[in-house]
Amino acid sequence: MDIEAVRTFVAVAETGRFQDAAADLRVTQQAASKRVANLERSLGAVLFTRTAGGARLTPEGRAFLPHARGVLRAVEHAAASVRPGRRALRVDVLSRRIAPGAALHRFHLDHPDTGLDVVSLPNAGAGAAVAELLAGRIDATFRAVADPPAGVTAERALDDPLQLLTGPRHPLAGAGTLRPADLAGYRIRIPGIRPGTEWADYYDALAEEFGLGIDATGPDFGSDALLDAIAESATVATLVCAGDRYVWPDSCGLRRIPLADPVPVYPHSLLFRTGDPHPALDLLRRHLAARRTVPPGPVWEPPDRRVP
Repeated sequence: MDIEAVRTFVAVAETGRFQDAAADLRVTQQAASKRVANLERSLGAVLFTRTAGGARLTPEGRAFLPHARGVLRAVEHAAASVRPGRRALRVDVLSRRIAPGAALHRFHLDHPDTGLDVVSLPNAGAGAAVAELLAGRIDATFRAVADPPAGVTAERALDDPLQLLTGPRHPLAGAGTLRPADLAGYRIRIPGIRPGTEWADYYDALAEEFGLGIDATGPDFGSDALLDAIAESATVATLVCAGDRYVWPDSCGLRRIPLADPVPVYPHSLLFRTGDPHPALDLLRRHLAARRTVPPGPVWEPPDRRVP
């Protein structure tokens, strides 16, 4: 179906005259008449009764009019969905429970009229996320990467300090603060680490730097199952970030213990296509820059953070 013919039909129906509709559409009266004639031919129905005074809708024309208006609205919505400034900004986060998810939630609360589409690419490392970014399927992604490939810009967005999470019977549960080296010799359970991802590289570097035993073996049943296991164990702990939003009942007795001297931070960067003109992207970048904080004292992070 010819969209311009549908547009012309609606214009004639609203003005009652081919001449007036043609003027509104900035075409000749002959062109407007030809469009409607072609539309009638394709539909196999007469839409107007032509008179000396103008054009009057037939019963078929009156039946077709609301559907024609719906077609034009759908076309406009489709065009608006990809028009700069109208399409929602599509941002990837690994999990809505971690700091980038919380940061996007704050951005939405501060800018509720800005279109935002938060997605989580399933099990995608930085390489896969960058491929989605360059293909235009997402506009930005939070990754622990400082040296992205050509065409992609990385801006440091969040420095999220690591904490030890233990159950009440764990030997370190009563500590107020711990050094990363204090965790050597204890079992730190972090299931679901996928080799080749930036978070796998991060924990490999952390374990090597401080002599930690990080256990990523076995099935991953999700964070709730892990928290239940830690609450019941006297030997197993895990690492979480200060910005992670995990909730558990008070009866679990779980302890968050800050790490210091140095503070290990998980370095989230915002990756986006270089030169992307989406106005919401610039707004998000300024929002993150204004709220970024760096932990006091010495900080540790892996020295090499390229896309795997």
